Amino acid sequence: MANVILTDHLERDHLLPLTHTRPVAGIRMGLWTMAERWERCWSSVVSYQTQDYLSKVFPSASTGDNFFVNGALFPTASVVDQIMNLKEGETLVAEGKWVATRSSESTIQASTEGKEASGEVRIIQRPWHIFQWNGWAIDEDMAWLKQNKTSKDVPSGVTLIGDNIFLEEGAEIMPSIINAKEGPVYLGKDALIMEGSLVRGSLALMDHAQLKMGAKIYGPTTIGPHSKVGGEVNNCVIFGYSNKGHDGFIGNSVIGEWCNLGADTNTSNLKNNYADVKIYNYALGRSESTGGQFCGLMMGDHAKAGINTMFNTGTVCGVFANVFGGDFPHRKIPDFAWGGATGFKAYRLKDALEVAEKVMSRRDTALTQEWIEVYTHLNERFPFER
Repeated sequence: MANVILTDHLERDHLLPLTHTRPVAGIRMGLWTMAERWERCWSSVVSYQTQDYLSKVFPSASTGDNFFVNGALFPTASVVDQIMNLKEGETLVAEGKWVATRSSESTIQASTEGKEASGEVRIIQRPWHIFQWNGWAIDEDMAWLKQNKTSKDVPSGVTLIGDNIFLEEGAEIMPSIINAKEGPVYLGKDALIMEGSLVRGSLALMDHAQLKMGAKIYGPTTIGPHSKVGGEVNNCVIFGYSNKGHDGFIGNSVIGEWCNLGADTNTSNLKNNYADVKIYNYALGRSESTGGQFCGLMMGDHAKAGINTMFNTGTVCGVFANVFGGDFPHRKIPDFAWGGATGFKAYRLKDALEVAEKVMSRRDTALTQEWIEVYTHLNERFPFER
């Protein structure tokens, strides 16, 4: 098996706050994260060349023959074949962007000079690419699944439109309406769609995730493992272990892990003047245009929203932010911020970690010392500023 070291590159800082708490290859798009896709589809041994403060949780494992790959790359069959055909010391690039390097060294400095890749190469460069490309990614992953696995039967009592649906072992659908004609629908292991749900594909409902009763889901949407989702969702990616369990609308948004959106939380995804949406970029220190009319909320891990929270178009919410109260808060919500439209104060690290431990234990996951060190580093590196 190939030894693939998924490497953070220039894209990483432009994907904050999502990459505060994971390597770029930990981003979920389609059914899986980039790392999971390398392991599952291409039978690779995966490790990471990432930020120093993340290296205990996401270590690197070098051998005498390593494929250093841009962690933001979506590994299609075509580009994987080109990477695996590289010779020692060779580099693959795509339109000025680094793709991969084969090297016996334990670390490398990525270069934008090398062999030009052929065919389509998709590298996630901005957070909005995640939801914009999600439908394409689901199609790619479903094509691989159908070639390599067999779906379980759709249970009786389900109104199924079209047949582009795939169920893993233990997946359950209570009487609901599933439109798999407009896009594929995937249910992971022990995933559950409760009764009365309305689904219009594409949808990837991952392992142990749930749609609550009467949920309305418009694709392309991915709901990551162990997440619970209700209300109305349109073209969103939820990484995993997060809850939006009640009524309220989120659209064209990316939600990290361990987040909770309280009842009747809503996001605006379209400006009243129909102008292109701008969104804050940590790396640039300013807002930049997404080039599109639709963009809702980008939410970092462990962020929370109280009931009736309203997020304006193109809002970035930092890690461990706790947002509540009436009216729209600022479109740039800092990391470790506590408050809402009337202002924010610092969310004390001690309190944030206590909540994280309780939240994670509800999913039988421990808050390890390694993760405490990650969160402590972030709190020190990005202290709350009024």
